[in-house]
Amino acid sequence: GKSHLIGSQLYGLSFRTGQYFGESMLIGAITGLVVVLFRYLIGFGDFAFNSLPEGRWRVFLPAIGALLGYLLIKRFSSVDTARGTDSAVKAYHQKDGYVPGAVLPVKSVASVLTVASGGSAGYEGPVTLLGAAVGSLVSRALNLTSRARRILMAAGLAAGIAALFEAPLAGAIFGFEIFYSSSDIEYETVLPSFIASAVSYTVFACFFGWGSLFMMPSMPVFDSAIRLLPYSVLALVIVFGARFYISVFRAVEAKFTAVELGGWEKVMIGGFLTGAIGLVIPEILGTSYGVIQECLLGDDSGSVALFIGLFFAKAIATSFTVGSGGSGGVFAPAIVCGGSLGAAVGLLFQRYLPASFGISPAAFALVGMAGFLASAIRIPLTAIVMVAEISGNHSLLVPAMFVCGISFWLNNGWSLYRSQVHSRESSPVHRA
Repeated sequence: GKSHLIGSQLYGLSFRTGQYFGESMLIGAITGLVVVLFRYLIGFGDFAFNSLPEGRWRVFLPAIGALLGYLLIKRFSSVDTARGTDSAVKAYHQKDGYVPGAVLPVKSVASVLTVASGGSAGYEGPVTLLGAAVGSLVSRALNLTSRARRILMAAGLAAGIAALFEAPLAGAIFGFEIFYSSSDIEYETVLPSFIASAVSYTVFACFFGWGSLFMMPSMPVFDSAIRLLPYSVLALVIVFGARFYISVFRAVEAKFTAVELGGWEKVMIGGFLTGAIGLVIPEILGTSYGVIQECLLGDDSGSVALFIGLFFAKAIATSFTVGSGGSGGVFAPAIVCGGSLGAAVGLLFQRYLPASFGISPAAFALVGMAGFLASAIRIPLTAIVMVAEISGNHSLLVPAMFVCGISFWLNNGWSLYRSQVHSRESSPVHRA
């Protein structure tokens, strides 16, 4: 017994464990710096495009940005790497964690051109791929095994999300939850993801501060058991909202794939259609973080019709931007869609339920964001923690758990990411 104990302790402090620890810290530090540079690039892109003269000609701006981004990726990198998180997940399952180094500069600039010009997409897809590329490059430079490369690629992917969203715990969980559409997780990547995310977030915060991504001044709380009833209705609304988003995205993607046009023509058409929607509803252009902030401010005078309209417009515009081949993520638009639906449901309940329910539209918006991520991206644990971290509000964990559980369960088989496999047994990595 005594020798077994000593053996276990020695095994726990093995040389390889120490190596993983050091490698994860290195990847976290490099990814943090990469995301800092990316964040400065985003700021420059926003400034450059916002400085252009006003006018109806701006309807063409998303098409121009998408075209420039597409041509950049086409020139310097394979188009396969145009997809952000999907490409990273595919690299994990099918390519032993190999992500080409050219992704780092090319994907960064292409995504800023696409989104800053008004394309309806997010920066998290690119940033997960940037983090994955850092992990893959470091492991190749150190001549590590394919297994180590997969693990460290996942740690880099987690570190990217942790820094960009200023959500270190959510980023870490993302690094072991994103690979499967079921509730399976990738156990090997848990500890490296925690270490890399903590370091990456710390590096990023040294440059951009330590606050949360969004402000939530009203700080709604969950303090009434009866409120689970309207939250269960919200969960069902989120389920159908996520199915709509995924169905439209898949249909638009299939239509653009089937049509016999050049890639540059497709992204221009997608960009122009996005610009046309933006002419009517300008809030859907770019990341639409302003919509999220509006949802969280808890303005009771908000319009139900406006938030429902924002949901449909954002889902369709994102499908045009990304489904046509544009460079950008579908994760941040999912947060916008969930927040819009949540705010609409909250406003409706506030209007028609007795005051004793104490309904807060801001609370419903926040929980709606979590439910939508759980349902459409298949990351319930990440979703619960992320909305708490990005809003600075940890008092809605119970309804977030409840809504995420229902929406994740009922949308089994639906996912925005094609490269996710259902379970560990389904992955080529674990078949051997």
